[in-house]
Amino acid sequence: MAEIVLIRHGETEWSAAHRHTSYTDLALNPAGERQARAVRDQLAGRRFAAVISSPRTRALRTAELAGLTVTTVDDNLAEWNYGDYEGRTTKEIQQERPGWNLWTDGCPDGESPEQVGGRLDRILNRATELLADGDVALVAHGHSLRVAGARWIGLPASGGGLLRLDTATVSALGYEHDRRVILRWNTGGAA
Repeated sequence: MAEIVLIRHGETEWSAAHRHTSYTDLALNPAGERQARAVRDQLAGRRFAAVISSPRTRALRTAELAGLTVTTVDDNLAEWNYGDYEGRTTKEIQQERPGWNLWTDGCPDGESPEQVGGRLDRILNRATELLADGDVALVAHGHSLRVAGARWIGLPASGGGLLRLDTATVSALGYEHDRRVILRWNTGGAA
C-alpha cells in the first residue's frame, strides 16, 4: 500500500541554534547539505508519484540533494508562521512570556495551532488523493510536519508537540487495517 513520506529539510544556522524559522528563507548550512545527501540513501529504490515541497529554499534544496524531482511547490507546506517570534528561541520567548507553548498558544501576528492544522489537513487530503498512483513525498519543516503527523492520526494540531522530528529525517504515514497510522517516525538524521 502506498505511503506518504515526510522529509524534514537539513540543518540551517537557525535550526542548529533552535531559532524559530518560518518565512525567513535560509539556506542549508554545510552540515545540512551533508544531511540532505544522506536522505538519498534512505530513499534508495523508492519511486514517488508526486513530490510536494514547501516553497522555502531549505526544503527545495533538501529535495534536490536527496535526488527528488519536486512536482509541486505548495504554500500549505510552509513552516508554522511564528509572527513576532520569528528568529527567536523558545527560551527567549518564555523569559518575557512565562509558560508560552507554541503547540497551544500559537504566535502573535503569526498562526494559531488551528490555522496550521487547517493548512496541513489540505495538503494531507491532496496527498491522499495521489496515493492511488503510488507513494507521495512531502518535503518541509519540523513543526509543520509534526502537525501533519498528528492530524494524520486524528489528533489536534497541538498533538504535534508529542512528535519529535530532527533535521533531515524521514517518516512515513500510511494505513493498517484501513486505519491511518504512523508507519515510521524520525528515521535517519545523519550529521
